[in-house]
Amino acid sequence: LVWLLVLLLAWLGPAVGDKEEEDGEVVVEEEDVLSDELGEEDGILVLHEHNFARALSEHQLLLVKFYAPWCGHCRRLAPAFAQVATMLRNESSLARLGKVDITAQAALANEFNITSYPTLKLFRDGNRTHPLAYTGRMDAEGIVRWMRRQAGPSATLLQDTDTAAAFVGSQDLVVVGFFKDLGSEAAQAFYEVASEVVDVPFGVAEAAELFQAYGLSADTICLFKKFDEGRTDFPVDPVRGLDVAEVTQLLRVHSLELVMEFTNETSNQIFSAKIPHHMLLFLNKSSSAQLTLRDGFRAAAGAFRGEVRRFHGRDVAGSCRAPRHRCCLCPTQVLFVVVDVTGYGADVLPFFGLTPADAPTLRLVKMENNRKYQMDQDTFSDTAIRTFIQAVLDGKVKPHLLSTEPPEDWDMRPVKVLVGKTFEQVAFDETKNVFVKFYAPWCSHCQAMAAAWEELGERYRDHEDIVIAEFDATANELENITINGFPTLHYFPAGPGRKMVEYKSARDVETFSKFLENGGMLPEEPPVVSKVPPTPGPGTPTHPRAAPSL
Repeated sequence: LVWLLVLLLAWLGPAVGDKEEEDGEVVVEEEDVLSDELGEEDGILVLHEHNFARALSEHQLLLVKFYAPWCGHCRRLAPAFAQVATMLRNESSLARLGKVDITAQAALANEFNITSYPTLKLFRDGNRTHPLAYTGRMDAEGIVRWMRRQAGPSATLLQDTDTAAAFVGSQDLVVVGFFKDLGSEAAQAFYEVASEVVDVPFGVAEAAELFQAYGLSADTICLFKKFDEGRTDFPVDPVRGLDVAEVTQLLRVHSLELVMEFTNETSNQIFSAKIPHHMLLFLNKSSSAQLTLRDGFRAAAGAFRGEVRRFHGRDVAGSCRAPRHRCCLCPTQVLFVVVDVTGYGADVLPFFGLTPADAPTLRLVKMENNRKYQMDQDTFSDTAIRTFIQAVLDGKVKPHLLSTEPPEDWDMRPVKVLVGKTFEQVAFDETKNVFVKFYAPWCSHCQAMAAAWEELGERYRDHEDIVIAEFDATANELENITINGFPTLHYFPAGPGRKMVEYKSARDVETFSKFLENGGMLPEEPPVVSKVPPTPGPGTPTHPRAAPSL
C-alpha cells in the first residue's frame, strides 16, 4: 500500500501543474490567456481567435493573409505584404492589413475554409461571414492597386464630352459603362466588375449627350484601346442584365492584343485570360529574317479571335446559336504569342524541350493539360498556320510528347529512372508491381522525400515483382497521364487492365512499405477499443489513475 501511495503521488504530481504554498494554502498559477489587444508586426495586425472580432469592428477594410510559417510562397510574399502596409498607411487609407498563422489558429482556418497558403481575404464593414477573395497579383503593386480599387470609387463619373474624351485618351486601355440609370442593377453589376478588373481604369456615364457622342442608343460597356480595332462594345442584354463573371472574362480577353509578346509585364495577362489554346512563335528578335515571320503569324491570328455579337436566334458563323437578344461571346479559342528565345522567353524553353538554336519554330499548347503540338515541318505562312491550328482543334493531330534519354544504368539503381520513351514498357509490365514518383527537380517537397524514396528502393531492390521508380515530369510527358502537382505517387499493379492507383497517404518508408505489402492499399487500422476497468472491490483505490501497471 505504501508503494502504491508513492506511485500515486508521483503520477498525480505532474498532472496538477506548478504550485506554490502561501500561508499554508496551495495556489495554482494560471496560464497566460490571449487578450483581444491588437498587436502589430511591420505595420500588419497580428490576428488570432481572441482579437479577430475586434479587428473587424475597428477597421472598415481589412485584408487578411492566412499563412503557414513553413510555406515558401508565404515567405516570398511577406516583404511585399509589409511594403503594402506601409504604402497604405502613408496614403491615410481606410484599408489595413492583418495576418493569421493558420498553424496556430486552426479554428480560424476552419471557419474561413483555408486550404492553401497564402490565402488573402478582404473583410468589409465588419462582415465576418462573406469575405471577398483576393483576385489580384501577388506582389506589392498588384495588392495596392487592388486595395485602392476596393477602397475608393471603382469607376469615375464622366459628366460631359470633354471629360469623357480626356478619360478615353488617358491610357492605352480604358472601360466606360454607359447606363441610362446609374441606379439600375446592370450599373451596380458594372461597379462590381470594375472592382475586379483593377489593371484598367473604369469610367461611367449616363448623360444623353455622351450616348449620342459615342453612337449608342442603349446601355453598353465600351472597351477603348489604342491598338488593333480600337474599340469593342458589349451591349447590355435588357432581359438578362450583366453577369459579373462573364463580363469580367470578356474584358480580360479583349484587353489583349491580337498577337501578344511574352514579357514580364504581359505574362500575367496572358495566363489570366484563360484562353484554352496558345499558339506560340519562338524566334530570335535579334534576327531581322526571323522578325519578318511575325507578319504571317499575325495574319493567321484574326481567324481565331472571338467576337462579341448580339444574336437573334439564328446561326452565326455557321455554329453559334443563342436566345433572342442575348449578347455573348463567340469564344477566342487560340491566343497568339511571340516568344523571344534570347529575352524573357528563354526561361520557358526547357518546358518545351527547346534551345535558342531551335528558333524559329511553332508550338500550340492546350492549356487544360499542357499538351503540346507541333507541325511535321515548320511552315510560317498564314494559310499553313491556320490549317495546322484547325487540325489540332478538330482532334486530327497527336500531341508531341517530350522525353529525355534514359541513363545507361537506369535499371541498375535501387530507384529505376523512367523517361517518356521507357515508361510504358516498365509501368505496365504485367509481371511487376511498379511504384512511381513523379517529381520536379526544383520542388522542395520532392527534395524532402528523396531520402525516403531511395531507402524504399534499397528495401525492395531484390524483390522480383516490385519496382520502385521515379519520373521527372518536367522533362518527360505521357499521353494519358497528366501530373498536376509534385510529388505525385502512382502505383501500377501487376496483371492485365493497365490499372493505376494514386497514393495519397504519409510519405515515409514504413507507410510506403505497408502500402506495397498490402497490394497497393493501406491495411485498415483496427478500431480503438477502450477497456472498461473492473468494478472496484473492497480496499481497491477508486481514482482512475490509482492503479498504474507496474
